[in-house]
Amino acid sequence: MTADPGAIARANEILRTEAGSGVHGLAIAGVSDHDENGVFVEPAEHVIGLADAVDHHTWRDRPEGHRSQAGDRECTLYSLRKFLRLAVAGNPNLLLMLYAPKASVYRTSALGEELRALGPAFLSRQAVRRTVGYLDGQVAMLLGRGRQKDMPKRPELVAKHGYDTKFASHALRLGLQGLELAEHARLTLPMPEADRERVLRVKTGAAPDLASVLAEIERVRDRVSTLLDTGRTPLPEAPDTAAISAWSVAAHRRHWDSVLPE
Repeated sequence: MTADPGAIARANEILRTEAGSGVHGLAIAGVSDHDENGVFVEPAEHVIGLADAVDHHTWRDRPEGHRSQAGDRECTLYSLRKFLRLAVAGNPNLLLMLYAPKASVYRTSALGEELRALGPAFLSRQAVRRTVGYLDGQVAMLLGRGRQKDMPKRPELVAKHGYDTKFASHALRLGLQGLELAEHARLTLPMPEADRERVLRVKTGAAPDLASVLAEIERVRDRVSTLLDTGRTPLPEAPDTAAISAWSVAAHRRHWDSVLPE
């Protein structure tokens, strides 16, 4: 019998939070969709048995390939093993789950709370560099230099503002969050008010023009790079993989003990 990845993910979920613009404090009423991310523990037979691995499951209101509309919901649940691999590598989207405010935590458990408490162990200079890499990717797509499938798909924004303001706002947000990580070894969600206003100004097309937006993004990026290059950051070079790995082993065992029959 073929396992249902969705049923497995939902039955073993330990954490789910708001994601996307909502958790950043950048959602625009009547415009933004609603994103969620979560973590589940794969059953033992899918990790140490012969059943196929189930590393993630996504459900969304619209079919794959169709752009989300205002209010549409999309949720992706990651297996704990996949989440940890991506978060340790500094994936900025998944680190949000560890720092989402209480109001944006939709489901949690004892293991979920322990995972969130491990948040500082994931923060590192490596994570900041990954964030800067995501920033560069957004700028490349903004300027039409990304892979063809990633070219701007929001012609209405380009027609109205002369460029894709959403890509531009993503790039600035990533830069400001990378700067907060590099300066203070923390990630504040929702974004601090001043930073949030800067990003919303770009997202809503209130910035003067693309050149001024690109200059602002570059200034923030340069500050981040200077902190990393000079070592003037409280962050360690790499995440604490030993602590994270030890917790992961214990978490899997405890979850399996709680669901397996006597």
